[in-house]
Amino acid sequence: MQEIAWQLSLVLMTLVAFGFGFVAINSGVRVEDYTPLQKRGYRIRSKLFWTLVAVLGPAMIYTLLDLPYGASRAGNQAGPAQVVEATGHQWRWELSRDRVVKDQPVEFRVTSADINHGFGIYDADMHLVAQTQAMPGYTNTIRHTFTADGTYRILCMEYCGIAHHNMMSEIKVGSL
Repeated sequence: MQEIAWQLSLVLMTLVAFGFGFVAINSGVRVEDYTPLQKRGYRIRSKLFWTLVAVLGPAMIYTLLDLPYGASRAGNQAGPAQVVEATGHQWRWELSRDRVVKDQPVEFRVTSADINHGFGIYDADMHLVAQTQAMPGYTNTIRHTFTADGTYRILCMEYCGIAHHNMMSEIKVGSL
């Protein structure tokens, strides 16, 4: 995949370079009446616009079909939730509890005591399972249902200062 992206980038950069070269070479040519050139430019611009709409429009619609994420996708299930209050401080997370029960919804109420932080929950393989912003004076709420036992790491996802890399905590998921 990376090889294809690299080759496509080279082709597109070459086309752009040829475009700049063409303009540079023809910049010294004197034209008395620019009207035909202007009309041709408008036609090209119009065709390019509708080509982009035709190509990117369906891609945009396809990527937006899943929004808003439903209960099955985000793990938001009805019923009473286990509540975890999470407050970000430079450079630590303060959690009201560090253990939750598997297969029951957990509601994280996330805020910050100082500056903006990114609240990211990662599984054992360091895959992101849920995230939100931690902002001073505001509480964001996310609901997530953990479907596997284990220890999940909570990391800051927004650079918050010199010890940002140490801003982590853990929450254990299992049967209580």
